[in-house]
Amino acid sequence: MTPFVVPADIDDVTVASGGNTYDRRMCDLLGLDKVPVAGRWPTPSTKARVALADTLAEIPDGSVALIDGLVACGVPEVVVPHTRRLKLVVLLHLQLADETGVQPERAAGLDRREREVLRAASAVVATSEWAARRAIAHHGLDPKRVRTAPPGTDPAPRAAGTDAGDQLLCLASVTQRKGHDVLAQALANLADLPWTCVCVGSVRRDPGHARRVQGLVDKLGISNKMIIAGPLPDADLDATFAKTDLLVLPSRRETFGMVITEALVRGIPVLTTNVDALPHTLGPGTSSGGMLVPADDVPALTAALRRWLTDAELRERLREAARARVVEDWPTAAKRLAGVLR
Repeated sequence: MTPFVVPADIDDVTVASGGNTYDRRMCDLLGLDKVPVAGRWPTPSTKARVALADTLAEIPDGSVALIDGLVACGVPEVVVPHTRRLKLVVLLHLQLADETGVQPERAAGLDRREREVLRAASAVVATSEWAARRAIAHHGLDPKRVRTAPPGTDPAPRAAGTDAGDQLLCLASVTQRKGHDVLAQALANLADLPWTCVCVGSVRRDPGHARRVQGLVDKLGISNKMIIAGPLPDADLDATFAKTDLLVLPSRRETFGMVITEALVRGIPVLTTNVDALPHTLGPGTSSGGMLVPADDVPALTAALRRWLTDAELRERLREAARARVVEDWPTAAKRLAGVLR
């Protein structure tokens, strides 16, 4: 059984993330040996470093082992020595320095550490073609050792939505990279229109930023309409999806954007930003089932939301396009990763 070394919080619903979902699904579908390791990277404690070193040391020489980049990429002094005896495959969800808000000096240090790990690995798996190309260019990797295995989706019933189209959902951890502050400012500009926006996602990834977002929402006077709900159990999230008209993802950086395909599989249109992998994940042109705006652009996001809320013809056109989209399922996604491991 192939070991898969993953973050210790992989099953903690209070810090749910697309990366953790991806890791869990691959373990289940491929029968990988899930090995959680204590500590959050890229700043692991001494105890966490020792735990990771012990975990890798227990894997027999010559074995294929998969390791989450959030575990591996910040600690080359622990990981690189084992690449000489293991066929180590690094799953790169997000380059460490891409987390919004990282100071330049720290970002440069994370880049150096990550580059050392990725260059030493037997293979690197990225979750989108965009992320693969960027990793190759940014870190000078051999393209032959970089593979792509995008996330999948589960079958889901079509969302009923509402006639007015005024039920909005932002499904993302409340971190600076996800752009909730931009969304709050845009929504505050729409006081003349009816709408409700439920923000579902962890507030523990960056509690300081989550508090600032809630403070901004309160200051703008929209706390009764933009609701920071935190994480929801699967049943409650399914119920929220069922009544959602539009998914809004105002991210500043994104290597795939799993929530986009999760919305599209339910026939829910998407409003997101034209950064990184998001245009590819959403799909091209009018057949995509969504709209793109620049990141960090409050006026553009305001205008797109106003257009959605006031243009019934646009809503129907995007709904029809979203319902017609075909997105990859998890078994197909798992086959791609299995191919790399073979």
